[in-house]
Amino acid sequence: MEVFDVMKDRRSVALLVETSNSYARGVLEGVVEYVRQHEGWSIFLPEQERGGSPPAWLSRWKGDGIIARIETEEIARTMRRTGLPVVDVSAARHLPDIPWVETDDEAIARIAVDHLVERGFRHLAFCGDPGFNWSVWRKQNFERLVKESGCQCYVHETIAQSDVSYSWNREKRGLIKWINRLPRPVGIMACYDIKAQKILDVCRELDIAVPEEVAVIGVDNDELLCGLADPPLTSVICNTRRTGFEAASLLDRLMSGEKVGAEKILVKPIGVAARQSTDILAIEDRDVAIAVRFIRENAWSGINVNDVLREVPLSRRVLENRFLKILGRTPHEEITRLKIDRVKQLLTETDLPLTEIARRTGYRHDEYLSVAFKKSVGVPPRNFRQTERLQDEHE
Repeated sequence: MEVFDVMKDRRSVALLVETSNSYARGVLEGVVEYVRQHEGWSIFLPEQERGGSPPAWLSRWKGDGIIARIETEEIARTMRRTGLPVVDVSAARHLPDIPWVETDDEAIARIAVDHLVERGFRHLAFCGDPGFNWSVWRKQNFERLVKESGCQCYVHETIAQSDVSYSWNREKRGLIKWINRLPRPVGIMACYDIKAQKILDVCRELDIAVPEEVAVIGVDNDELLCGLADPPLTSVICNTRRTGFEAASLLDRLMSGEKVGAEKILVKPIGVAARQSTDILAIEDRDVAIAVRFIRENAWSGINVNDVLREVPLSRRVLENRFLKILGRTPHEEITRLKIDRVKQLLTETDLPLTEIARRTGYRHDEYLSVAFKKSVGVPPRNFRQTERLQDEHE
């Protein structure tokens, strides 16, 4: 292959990122977004499998910078030999002295734990792959957060896919033994969607009801994979476009001569795409389960406790006592919590005015929203939005 001619008025950037999975494709989309908003780059995107050998032409390439998933020592050595500015978008950390952008695994674990706890699960489990740093970090944070929540934690690490003795049959046998030993109902966080899909396959083979007996949440929100799963898979939504955008920004700084060093950017997830695999309330008290489901389905429509009481044959005092015993909150506090969480999301992710946010979250006026928000969060909505935007700009 001939050496590429470099256009003098445009920087040449190579992207050693696979296109075979949704996470990597999202990273690439973020790079494209950065390029469109700033000076154009000449982009080289070779056909690359995850952890595959770097292309032969790279050793003769006269480009300006590289964004790479440095998954192996071979790729790391090749990056060193180029002498070019490089930004790593892998958690493997084969080159610990260069800048890297990765997922915020503490935030991912927290979202998954919160999602399962909110559905009433008190037995929480994690299934990981010890061959990936991000899986190890998610496991460590999951264990800590579950302990802090007062719930019981169970962990299973499958044989690493990188292990020479790996086979699906061997992994499957381990999953069957582990899942059969778990108490039920149990909420399981899988380290990523592919692992979650395998857990669902095992549950189906064992005739275990999902989500009634075992609820499953993955990570990455690969919409094709989640939609094909049986039942459809709930998943944490990683902000992959932001990852690619930040990586491109770092590379731009490097190519401009700035000293960046081993700067680390951890990108927080967007939220949870809730699907059928966790669509359950693990609450033995039937009346409370009905009330909680009603609240979660209608919290943003302006309901109050009287509306909830029409759904269950209980007095207000009895319902409040049962809520406090099971959830640690009253029905009113649960309604308020869900509304405030939705307000936070809309303040962070949109530019909607307060009047429209109030309408979408069940507040009659934006003044009522502002009072309730400040009481709950400690700052007015506008201040919260400004702070979140500033944090995003500096991450």
